[in-house]
Amino acid sequence: QVQVVELGGGLVQAGGSLRLSCALSGPAFSTWWMGWFRRAPGKEREFIAAISWSGTTTYYADSAEGRFTISRDNGKNTVHLQMDSLKPQDTAVYYCNADRYPILTVTDGRGYWGQGTQVTVSS
Repeated sequence: QVQVVELGGGLVQAGGSLRLSCALSGPAFSTWWMGWFRRAPGKEREFIAAISWSGTTTYYADSAEGRFTISRDNGKNTVHLQMDSLKPQDTAVYYCNADRYPILTVTDGRGYWGQGTQVTVSS
């Protein structure tokens, strides 16, 4: 059984940084594509970033490009999202997604999802 758990959310001032982590329990972490999405109040779920099973391929939403960095540690079954230069509009619940195939930027909900972690950026 695969479980996905996000850690690291919290409250930060605009311009600050947060590092989210996502742990996957299940077989062969190094064979999973991993991604981050977020959902702000009243908005649709939005793709943020994704990384291939090997870590050699990453891609980002325009809103995250240049400010957020996704990385993974296959030895620890963990993927991270380093978020810098945070803005109030980054406030959302952030979700981790695991899939055997490349993460879709417009997801259909496939794969495994965590419960989410709240990120609040104050102005």
